[in-house]
Amino acid sequence: MTRSACLIFNPVAGQGNAEQDLATIKSILEPEFDLDIQFTTEEVDGGELARKAVENQVEAVIASGGDGTISAVAGALLETNIPLGAIARGTANAFANALDIPDTIEAACQVIVNGATRKVDAGLCNGKPMVLLAGIGFEAETVENADRQTKNRLGMLAYVLSGIKQLKDFEKFDTVLETDDKIIKVKANAITIANAAPPTSILAQGTAEVIYDDGLLDVTIITPENRASAIAISYHLLQTASNEEAAERDDIGYLRTKWVKVTTEPPQKVVVDGELIGETPIEVKCIPGGLTVFAPTEAIAQVEEKLEHLSGIEIEQK
Repeated sequence: MTRSACLIFNPVAGQGNAEQDLATIKSILEPEFDLDIQFTTEEVDGGELARKAVENQVEAVIASGGDGTISAVAGALLETNIPLGAIARGTANAFANALDIPDTIEAACQVIVNGATRKVDAGLCNGKPMVLLAGIGFEAETVENADRQTKNRLGMLAYVLSGIKQLKDFEKFDTVLETDDKIIKVKANAITIANAAPPTSILAQGTAEVIYDDGLLDVTIITPENRASAIAISYHLLQTASNEEAAERDDIGYLRTKWVKVTTEPPQKVVVDGELIGETPIEVKCIPGGLTVFAPTEAIAQVEEKLEHLSGIEIEQK
């Protein structure tokens, strides 16, 4: 007996041929699932379609699109135990990369067919679902200024070019971070609060590694004095991500926490999972094991090994 599943498909995601992508997905999934296919539109996003699927008591929900689509669908599945399948077809594909989900349609579909699942953490930012990260300041400005046309034409390079432009106006802002056990006051240029983040999310890489099922948020604070030090910080964080080591610069701070509130003066723009949601202040809390996902079996084993290695290691603010 085939399982019931809702496929939520964003027809304008990525740079490929949407009709061909959908045909490939159907050819692999339809023999295994009773597939209800729903399309996102400008008026109806993936979250709304996923909530309807939950009401219809489907056994799985599959999202195919960019990080915005996948995150919106994931948000609707928090604490439902309904597994999420991710077929990444966007610009950054950070969700799939963070969870080691294959970036080809065929391989991503096979992960879903195989049926192995694991529970991962999620977050709430000002009450809104967050599965990847919240960026304050520099990252939010970078995302806002990377327009759809440029992303379609250049892919990830669009974010790089937007980031270079933002360095011209790279100004500090007064920041207060509150956690359960400390209050930190600092002048920062950018703050990233990550639940899950691949190495390509450079500004999230202050801690030794962003683990997506440790029950904690990873907070990175950068405080460069000028554009040259900002570039040096970016390079250093890229190295820390590659080596799985914590940052070792005086202008990079980091901590792990279950909950954090961030207030800035003046207010700063905030991006959550690639979408602008408003301005500071924000309050972010972790929901341990709040999301069930289809994941590669080898990735599950690797994460379990990493968690065992990291257990007992306490990381403090630098």
